[in-house]
Amino acid sequence: MRMPRRGLVIQARTRWLLVGLALLFSLILLMYLLECAPQTDGNGSLPGVVGESMGKEYYQALLQEQEEHYQNRATSLKRQIAQLKQELQEMSDKLKSLQEKKSPKVNGMNYQGTKEQTSNDLLEFLHSQIDKAEVSVGAKLPSEYGVIPFESFTSMKVFQLEMGLTRHPEEKPVRKDKRDELVEVIEAGLEVINNPDEEDGQDEDDGIGDRQLYSENDFIEGYYRTERDKGTQYELFYKKMDGMEYRHVTLFRPFGPLMKVKSETVDISRSIINVIVPLAGRTEAFAQFMQNFRDVCIHQDKRVHLTVVYFGQDGLSEVKSILESVARETDFQNYTLVSLNEEFNRGRGLDMGARAWEKGEVLMFFCDVDVYFTAEFLNSCRLNAEPGKKVFYPVVFSLYNPAIVYANQDIPPPVEQQLVHKKDSGFWRDFGFGMTCQYRTDFLTVGGFDLEVKGWGGEDVHLYRKYLHGELMVIRTPVPGLFHLWHEKHCADELTPEQYRMCIQSKAMNEASHSHLGMLVFRDEIEAHLRKQAYRTNSEAAG
Repeated sequence: MRMPRRGLVIQARTRWLLVGLALLFSLILLMYLLECAPQTDGNGSLPGVVGESMGKEYYQALLQEQEEHYQNRATSLKRQIAQLKQELQEMSDKLKSLQEKKSPKVNGMNYQGTKEQTSNDLLEFLHSQIDKAEVSVGAKLPSEYGVIPFESFTSMKVFQLEMGLTRHPEEKPVRKDKRDELVEVIEAGLEVINNPDEEDGQDEDDGIGDRQLYSENDFIEGYYRTERDKGTQYELFYKKMDGMEYRHVTLFRPFGPLMKVKSETVDISRSIINVIVPLAGRTEAFAQFMQNFRDVCIHQDKRVHLTVVYFGQDGLSEVKSILESVARETDFQNYTLVSLNEEFNRGRGLDMGARAWEKGEVLMFFCDVDVYFTAEFLNSCRLNAEPGKKVFYPVVFSLYNPAIVYANQDIPPPVEQQLVHKKDSGFWRDFGFGMTCQYRTDFLTVGGFDLEVKGWGGEDVHLYRKYLHGELMVIRTPVPGLFHLWHEKHCADELTPEQYRMCIQSKAMNEASHSHLGMLVFRDEIEAHLRKQAYRTNSEAAG
């Protein structure tokens, strides 16, 4: 009989405990209601009695006070909720870590649960990227330069702002991955329109038979832009030929989290660069080149071999004298002079310079006598070329005619002071592929230059395309330590029409910026304006 009696006692205690918890909960609820209840002044009165004398301003102030009170309370609650979420996430992470330690990953159920959790985490991250991006709401920007502009496109054309000097404001996508990207986006937009979700705003009762289906022909135009740390946004517009209603779809391709591909140490301390320079005449330019070579390669880098391939006999003795003078003054003997008694051919000269090396594998830098480079560039050359894997095609910064750039000065400043990256001082020569760093075996494997190309231009593009058609990675990027010095360019009559066009194009782009060329074009108009201003000023002074 003792067991039932003890059970009754336990039941009674449990009942009283539940009653106590209920009372405690009611007390907490009452306190919360009292705290959230509107606070009124003890002297407050009802409308229509004494309160009418206090006027409308009193009630507006009271309402504003209560609104501020609730806003502060809401802010406080939001902060507390955020803190609780953070603590919950931390506890969840700790629990997950403990579960992973206790449960082997080979367990089927555990692996499946982890896989689903990882998928949910990734989906949550991708949605957070959309929330961070400037898709649904605008972002506060410091100035007009902070705007990321869209580029527009149709099913056939892309209209782009960033043209450089070779791309057109309107052109067909050249790269296959870009074409595939736009086709995929247009098709994804069609999938969204033709198979709408509940949140898309279409009635569920509308069957497929009652709904218009859209096709690629109904795509009108689209816009896209990329925020580099978030993803790419697409705005797509579709319309039926005989309708006036547009369908607008917004898509976003979020960037995923950073993933390590590899981490390695690169030792370039013993990497020799064979700088190969083809030359014919231009001995003054060569003397200037050797001054830069002396400062950068001999005094600073000290891991460079120079190969000069000279065409013809005129000026050869002077080039020899310059090399011997530098060798004598600096005790530099790591150079080779190859003499060819034939017409100048840049591809032929670089090919001969590459084959003149007899010490096995070497990193080569194909250079011109008008190029100025820094010690930092030489290290970039070593880091971005790898035998059998990578070739380096840096974009050179080409300087404009100093006589135009510095026309307001008596004489242009020294070359070292002209080496600045400004819009009016030069441009990125993104149509030039002559300066390149690549290993000798890679150069010989692809077959070197097309030696059938005569005279100026074309040979570098042929070699560049060989690498593009192969399996080696081409690193193409502007580098700050590589400059092309301005020199007057002569386009020979013996050039083919295509070469002559390229030569003239290069000559025109080499001369000055758009603004400086405009000043030259309108020089007479500007001078006439200045004369009128001076005459008017003198007339007013005389009067």
